[in-house]
Amino acid sequence: MLIRAGYDIAFSTDYPTPLLLLLNVHPSREDDLRSEQIMRSEPPVPIHHYQDGFGNVCSRVTAPAGGLRLHAEFTIEDSGLPDEVAPDARQVSVAELPDEVLVFLLGSRYCETDRLSDIAWSLFGDIPPGWARVQAIVDYTHERIRFDYQQARSTRTAFEAFHERVGVCRDFAHLAIALCRCMNIPARYCTGYLGDIGVPPVDDPMDFSAWFDVYLGGRWYTFDARHNKPRIGRILMARGRDATDVAISTSFGRASLIRFDVTTYEELENDASQSASQPQPLA
Repeated sequence: MLIRAGYDIAFSTDYPTPLLLLLNVHPSREDDLRSEQIMRSEPPVPIHHYQDGFGNVCSRVTAPAGGLRLHAEFTIEDSGLPDEVAPDARQVSVAELPDEVLVFLLGSRYCETDRLSDIAWSLFGDIPPGWARVQAIVDYTHERIRFDYQQARSTRTAFEAFHERVGVCRDFAHLAIALCRCMNIPARYCTGYLGDIGVPPVDDPMDFSAWFDVYLGGRWYTFDARHNKPRIGRILMARGRDATDVAISTSFGRASLIRFDVTTYEELENDASQSASQPQPLA
């Protein structure tokens, strides 16, 4: 399966403002790219890329006074298979966890394990450890939070989402991650593209999506508390402890987001031949 994806975002600035961006496909998916992913800017500015401590590709730019537009479009190959399901995956004891996994057991900015620990054990302590326990946490989170794009709030934490019972995909992910960590299951936050592939399309504007990985049986598995079903066509961009580590943009000064368009869809053969022979500029 080929997937066409990209973004077109713009910031308004009154004076030169440094920006830190996580908009590139994760290095683990670079071999799947079937066209270049080039971040273009208007006006042209120097762009410096580096890899952070979680293995994500970060981009540093300085938006000039007046603003900056950034856009990219690319084709990536995907297996076309839904998220893997492994009901027999066991929970690894803390003593057996690899050193690099331990950080994903700790509380973080948006995942307050200290405030949710008693709640988690009262809800899931009697469920067998492993896949069944994680799925129970995902089911619970999916039912507890009502998705409402109009109720998005960048400061909402897992504990607040638990009590407010409303949010967007990042809130579903934060609550499920925090509950997993409370139960000694390593969990990490993921962000990327997730189009309406293999599911009925929705009318909501396209956005980047948030899901999470858990460490079971010596490897990582993908879960999605918002949709609560295996999905096709995830394109990972970045992962970390929570949304703090993978913010799409961080401005070091005043920068207002004035445009935010995300596209991702299955590219059919005719689409692929057209894009290969006659690249289409973004509007």
